[in-house]
Amino acid sequence: MKTEIRPGIYWVGAIDWDLRDFHGYTTPKGSTYNAYLIVDEKVALVDTVKEPFKDELLSRISEILDPARIDYLIVNHLERDHFGSFAGVMEVAKNAQVYSGERGSKGIVDVYGERWPVTAVKTGSTLSLGKKTLRFVETPMLHWPDSMMTYLEEDKVLLSSDAFGQHVASSERFDRDASFDPLDDAKIYYANILMPFSMLIQGLLGKLPGLNLNPEVIAPDHGIIWTDPGKIIEAYGRWSKFEARPKVVIAYDTMWGSTEKMAHLLAEGVMDEGGVEVKFYNIRKSTNSEIVSEIQDAKAVLLGSATLNNGIFPPVGGFLYYLKGLRPQKKIAMGFGSFGWMGGAVKEITARLKETDMEVLDGLEIRYPATKAQVEQCRETGRMIARKVKGGQ
Repeated sequence: MKTEIRPGIYWVGAIDWDLRDFHGYTTPKGSTYNAYLIVDEKVALVDTVKEPFKDELLSRISEILDPARIDYLIVNHLERDHFGSFAGVMEVAKNAQVYSGERGSKGIVDVYGERWPVTAVKTGSTLSLGKKTLRFVETPMLHWPDSMMTYLEEDKVLLSSDAFGQHVASSERFDRDASFDPLDDAKIYYANILMPFSMLIQGLLGKLPGLNLNPEVIAPDHGIIWTDPGKIIEAYGRWSKFEARPKVVIAYDTMWGSTEKMAHLLAEGVMDEGGVEVKFYNIRKSTNSEIVSEIQDAKAVLLGSATLNNGIFPPVGGFLYYLKGLRPQKKIAMGFGSFGWMGGAVKEITARLKETDMEVLDGLEIRYPATKAQVEQCRETGRMIARKVKGGQ
């Protein structure tokens, strides 16, 4: 069913109810591939959908007008979930002109050669559809080099590509109608996709007034459309600055239960101090996406591993690799773990954590079974972490 965002501006995307994994990011709620049709004296389609959903896209467009009438196809981003149906749409809209950013235009030519002429645009370039004007804003590395946004000047609608999105499949299109809080899903999306680009996001948010962007609606390429854009803009401001709550995330894996016992003791120590929230995860029983979304606004991260072959237990190593790529900042981090006849896991965790921009404390490693003194050492370490989180020593 067609959905009108503002007069002459329609959501014509597709709903992927079954998506459960996106580049290793777990998506238990599925997703949407949002595309937008703008009907004026000229007709523009902004982005397409993942290739298997091409017919769903064309069907929605057909409820409004014959897809052959499309005059312009705007490509904000070349990733296949938005660009996958490009060729299929162009086969129907044979007279459509293609517009994309400079890098996007080069990418289209790289894929399709000179099959279709492509007009490259820069930040500030405009395209008149009649009464509506499209203005383009290049946003490289948010989150691809070719990324850009399209702003409808008269309607104050920002088609924001992958920024401000969420991976959630829903029959509702707008934040005002959602039966869930899309900000929760936006936080998970940000932590797992956009966290590495936080400095760029701060720069973009700072430039919005100078670019004369004052959106009353933000329509991303995934998930719910924001009719209260201040809410998500404010959240992006906090997340991009790595503002944290008094919260400690403890994530671990264990072989014979000793590292798990340490994790519980550390949690008890944190809770003894009061005023600090604990989030507790067994890495093999949780998803990387879930853990990282809690790390996003936590002040401290404790990672535990049993020792295997003088190194990290493989599930913990995989999580560390995932976390390092997301480049968390302004957090306290510490490794902990146990061993039977020779250690090594904690030393390796500490070395990998030091490759991030977090403040890394000396790790805690215990040979099992733990003595009474070591049990108390674990608790006291938790208390120390809590004090640091609250701003003390």
